[in-house]
Amino acid sequence: MSAVFDGNPLTVTMQTSLAHTLQNAFSPQELAQEIKSFISGVDQNQGRKLSVREHARCAIRLLRSVPACRGAVLEHLRGVYNEHVSAFLHNLETDGEGDGDSNLEDVITEVHGVLSEFIRLNPRAWAPLVSTWAVDLLGQLSSKHAGRRAAPHSSSLNELLQLWMSCAATRSLMEAYTQCLAAMIAWCPDQCVDALLDTSVQHSPHFDWVVAHIGSSFPGTIISRVLACGLKDFCSHGAAEKCQGDKSSRVPKIGSVVGILGHLAARHSDSIRRELLRMFQESLRPPAITPSSGSTSWEHSVQLRRAAVPFLLQLAALSPSLLGAVSAELVESLRPSVLLQLQAVLQGLPREELDNMLGLAVHLIAQSPAGGARVLRFLADTATPSIISGPTPSPHEGVREACDRLLQMLLLHLHKLVYTCSEGEDGYYNRPHSPSSQAPRVVPFLEELQSHVGELCAETLRLERKRHLWLHQLLCLLSVYGGHSVATEALCQLLTLARNPDELALAWQLHTPLSACLPGLIPAAVKRCVAQVHTHTLGPKQLCQLLLNLASAVQSVQEEERRVQGGGAGGAAACPKSSMAVQVGAAVSGHLQDFCPLLLHCDPAVSHAAVRLMSRSPLPRAASPSHLLLICRAAVTHFFLALRRRGDAAEARGGQGGEAVNCSVLLLSRLAGYSPLSLKCVLQQLVEGALHKGNADLFGGQSEDIGGDTPISPSLTPDRGGSLLDINCKFGTTVNFSGSVWSVFHAGVIGNGLKQRSPTPRPEPASVIQNVQTLLAVTVQCCSVPPGNGGNGGSARQQPSVPSEPPPIDAEAAKAMAVTLVEYICPDVANGELSWPPEEHSRTTVERDIHIRRCFEAHPVLFPLLHVVAAGRPALCYCSAVLRGLLATLLAHWEASREPLAVDSPWQLQASCMLVSCMGEGQLLPPVLSNVHEAFPYLTPFEVRLLLLAVWEYVRGNGPMPQKFVFNSEKGLFCRDFSRDGDVARYVAPIHSVLHKNIDRLGHLCWRFQL
Repeated sequence: MSAVFDGNPLTVTMQTSLAHTLQNAFSPQELAQEIKSFISGVDQNQGRKLSVREHARCAIRLLRSVPACRGAVLEHLRGVYNEHVSAFLHNLETDGEGDGDSNLEDVITEVHGVLSEFIRLNPRAWAPLVSTWAVDLLGQLSSKHAGRRAAPHSSSLNELLQLWMSCAATRSLMEAYTQCLAAMIAWCPDQCVDALLDTSVQHSPHFDWVVAHIGSSFPGTIISRVLACGLKDFCSHGAAEKCQGDKSSRVPKIGSVVGILGHLAARHSDSIRRELLRMFQESLRPPAITPSSGSTSWEHSVQLRRAAVPFLLQLAALSPSLLGAVSAELVESLRPSVLLQLQAVLQGLPREELDNMLGLAVHLIAQSPAGGARVLRFLADTATPSIISGPTPSPHEGVREACDRLLQMLLLHLHKLVYTCSEGEDGYYNRPHSPSSQAPRVVPFLEELQSHVGELCAETLRLERKRHLWLHQLLCLLSVYGGHSVATEALCQLLTLARNPDELALAWQLHTPLSACLPGLIPAAVKRCVAQVHTHTLGPKQLCQLLLNLASAVQSVQEEERRVQGGGAGGAAACPKSSMAVQVGAAVSGHLQDFCPLLLHCDPAVSHAAVRLMSRSPLPRAASPSHLLLICRAAVTHFFLALRRRGDAAEARGGQGGEAVNCSVLLLSRLAGYSPLSLKCVLQQLVEGALHKGNADLFGGQSEDIGGDTPISPSLTPDRGGSLLDINCKFGTTVNFSGSVWSVFHAGVIGNGLKQRSPTPRPEPASVIQNVQTLLAVTVQCCSVPPGNGGNGGSARQQPSVPSEPPPIDAEAAKAMAVTLVEYICPDVANGELSWPPEEHSRTTVERDIHIRRCFEAHPVLFPLLHVVAAGRPALCYCSAVLRGLLATLLAHWEASREPLAVDSPWQLQASCMLVSCMGEGQLLPPVLSNVHEAFPYLTPFEVRLLLLAVWEYVRGNGPMPQKFVFNSEKGLFCRDFSRDGDVARYVAPIHSVLHKNIDRLGHLCWRFQL
């Protein structure tokens, strides 16, 4: 018999119990027969072969009576347990037709009772032996029967655990091992855990259900002891060789450690994380006491403490779940003091081993599934020179250099992963994200950073030395890895957050390497910016900065073109930036209809930035009429807002008001030159906006409604003589009776008249003059641009024949202004009313003529606008009805006037002079008649009427028809040949009569009226 004592002495209690059992149960002769029967397998009394059940009973009796036979008995019981498991599975596969399970279950129960009693009475002698036997037998049974039809797949851990725990044999072994482990925890847990690890390595993955069950029963013990045993085994194989990569074949137990911790991570992830961090922190601290010779704790071994960090790195490399569980808290624990301790521990390692550890650390960072942004921030903060690192204490210079090197190695490693080329079917190498390339390799670190693009861009724009270079390189790699979506977001964030040209240059530097592998990036980035505008995700300050950055990009193209045209030498160097700026301009031009609402933004800075962008952006080659009209309306509305804001003293000191007006004028002139439709729309909106009651005060006009029966008074004092009933009737058919019966309706209190109107501030006279000049300038500029040149440059503009002369006014543009003026001043006038009737006929249109005169009184800007129309001959012909109505009211006034001189009626005198001057400019009058207004200030009202009657008679006899004008190719204008009309002498006779009568005052003007 090969079974002997294993050298562990039995306790006195166990010896007494066994002697008592031996004396009461068997005599020496009977015991000898039992031993012979066990060895031979034959009944010594009857001479027959023992059955499996009888042989097992014999083994149990020997185990009870002769502890020295325990090795042989336990070896024999392996077959009994195997027989029971086979019968159990056969019974499941045959749906209960077998009976082997019930025959041996009582034997299994009896064996379990004997072993449990021995472990309870003498754990030091029996627990190590039984634990090793039980766990090894569990591994053998799990592997042997893994392929049975009744056994689930090894990946179905819950189903596998449920199956084996329902079997009496495996359940008995599991309970025996659990009892041994509970007994050995206090004095020798390593031996029990070593057996578990060895078996897990040998029989994995079929043994995983045992590990899961034991770990769930003793999580704290299993986790700490598994890590300690794995560390000892790792150190025994040489820690230096483990940092070179995944070589688990040379480390038998580390794979089992990873598997066990992986199974426990589902329910005990916090315990695993705490234990891993504790091992890392304990490895950095010096041993507090001198270890005793028999101590087995790894904390007291210098060699094990030094190997702890490489061991943890290897564990993390083999298990992504462990890496993700511990990485976040590990980074938080790396304070400057801990970094110094880590540096002190690693200083004693060879150079090659340190390089291998850095390489493995880089690999772990790249494969980290979570906490990538925190790791990156830690590395950047630690590697940044201390003078700009912020309020945190700067680490040791050696630590900073190590983090600097680690960060550079990480960027190089990521560059290799991102730009790894895969060979295509044609033998060529495909670029990343190309249609023919294979599926991109997943990099968890970059996957996690895709949600932190905005933070990376903000940190990059801080422009800290080295730091912004690292982050910018990482941003480029992240954009290539993430494709169009990430690259578009990164470029959009840089365009939004950049605050100066240096920061904006980072966007161009990002686009340069990305343009090779990500075409169409600029249009996508501009489209994303437009989406931010629509969703209102940007505040006014950020929105303003985005618009200014886009305008700066577009403006650089124009500056580059001027530099090239001027023979500058910097054209070739700025080619990449210019190319990207051209793309920005083209992309912005396709979204002008999306930017135009920003022209009317409540924040003046946003409005100014929007007009600056739109005035510099090229107009689209083809735009829908609806979008074009929308842009024109918004641009004209912004023009009047800019005029009003320019009058503000605060904004005038800031200088933005004048620049906004200039940009608005430029935008309107370019829109007017885009197409005939845009020209007509811009001019129409300009004229209507200038005459609108909300803008009338900008040009010295009155904002009151001129359609009522009460004449307009320039005074701000409210008129108390108006009808309260008439005023209230204008607001609707319902009456609001809330309040007392004495205060109702909208406009006042019954008995007290109209309520007081708050006086509105009037612009300064200088501001009014400046506004009128600006309006005339933009009107002339729009009318001087021939439509159809695209509005994208000034090269197509028609230049005047003489440099000192203003550009000629386009006839069609002037006609559009004339039609708009007539429609606004007198909407009921038909387009065909060009001929003038006799002067007596004006009595039939008195009401309309009075309305026309009121318009001119309320809007002084009408006369300058008529002069612009007159310059675009023959457009003034279409204002014939307006001119006739105004002249009729002036004739009536001078006829009824009893003032001694005409200068006593200042407005009528000014209106008469400007009317005749305008008609002369438009060549509705010959030169001899167009000069009569020069004599008006020296005449009486009656004499003024005589001269105006001569004007009326001439226009009535020589109707203002456009057909009388002929185009002069030399001047580029339409001109009228007055020689084709009748004799002018009969119209000049009243003029000569007045001259003779007032020769003392008008002698110097006689040469102006010679035929």
